[in-house]
Amino acid sequence: MGRFARSGAMVGVLVLTASLALAGCGADQKKPTFVSGSQQAEPSASTTPAGTPPPVATAPLRVSPATGAQRRPVSTEISASVPGGGTVTKVVLTAADGKPVAGRLRRDGSSWVPSAPLKYATRYTATVTGTGPDGSTHQGTSTFTTMARPKSMIGSGLYLFSGRTYGVAMPVVAEFSPGIPKKDRAAVQRRMFVQTDPPQPGAWHWVSNGTQAYYRAPEYWKPGTTLTVRLALAGVPLSNGRYGNVDRSATAKIGRQFEMKVDNANKRMTVYENGALIRTVPVSLGKKSTPSSSGTMVVMEKKESTVFDTRDEADPRNRYVTEIDFAQRLTWGGEYIHSAPWSEGVQGRRNVSHGCVNVSMANGRWLFDRTLIGDPVTVRGTPRRLEAGNGWTAWNLSWSEFVAGSAIPVPDGGTGSPF
Repeated sequence: MGRFARSGAMVGVLVLTASLALAGCGADQKKPTFVSGSQQAEPSASTTPAGTPPPVATAPLRVSPATGAQRRPVSTEISASVPGGGTVTKVVLTAADGKPVAGRLRRDGSSWVPSAPLKYATRYTATVTGTGPDGSTHQGTSTFTTMARPKSMIGSGLYLFSGRTYGVAMPVVAEFSPGIPKKDRAAVQRRMFVQTDPPQPGAWHWVSNGTQAYYRAPEYWKPGTTLTVRLALAGVPLSNGRYGNVDRSATAKIGRQFEMKVDNANKRMTVYENGALIRTVPVSLGKKSTPSSSGTMVVMEKKESTVFDTRDEADPRNRYVTEIDFAQRLTWGGEYIHSAPWSEGVQGRRNVSHGCVNVSMANGRWLFDRTLIGDPVTVRGTPRRLEAGNGWTAWNLSWSEFVAGSAIPVPDGGTGSPF
């Protein structure tokens, strides 16, 4: 078992470009709205028969933020109460210089979300149009000012790169430093948007005291899926007086289905591509004092050549410095798949590693050349159970267990977050 400083690049600050395909005018009712796991059309305005004038508005809309509101977060969303329980159909937001702000309505019409953080210490005017149940048109206007840049912010990260292709088990991984307090997780989760093409249900799950959240579907992603993610966290206020630091985004693809299954009983790895068995690999797992973890893991990092340095281990017998080839990281605790020419003589017969999955040099190269970050690896039959959060452990839970870790109730049927 090797040990490294935790790595894995995180996506940089959101650049408001077409990369997310999230920018759009709030007046364009044909654009998709933000929704975790699927795309649905925004509410459309009610229509009346040709030649029939629409009913006259009976009351103005009450817009939020209200006129005169000060020091609003730059994550502010626009909402309004339509008389009679009607729907908001259009939002126009402009800055003090008259420039329009792009954004979209949420799926349920509860609010309008700007496509990028608002600017600090800036005055905005929102004009909202709604339609009553009887087809009447209502409108309201509000002018408010955003807050100055806060002094205390959290750190955040997104383990996903735009333009990359990942394995079918690649979860969307959001990371926070410090962790998000439990009372704030629902509010933060409402600002983490995932779209999949083709549409697939999905949900978030919080781990490690709120330092990470995973997003996945009930089953592995369909090969060829496009994941479009926006963590719209800039300016999100937390109960501890801190605010979200930046928006982050990525658009990535899911590749072919590639799975590795390791059985301690016969000390073999079976490798499947698109459901077909393509190779059987002898392995040596962790010895009795340093057993490998059983569970479903994900390839998080690949290094063709590296050095394992465990000189800080408490047990002197587990201290070593060794050059390693074809290393594929599975856990933060230091479990890898890697070539181990020193154990080739016992691979398939006996466990001698410090917790890693040892394979031959030839098999190590063969696997390394074919795997993607996000490919699943399932180990079974060892005395140690995989610990939640020790790696990207999103798939080590049943779907019911996974959705139980969401900060927002997931509707029956696993249809994703209700926004």
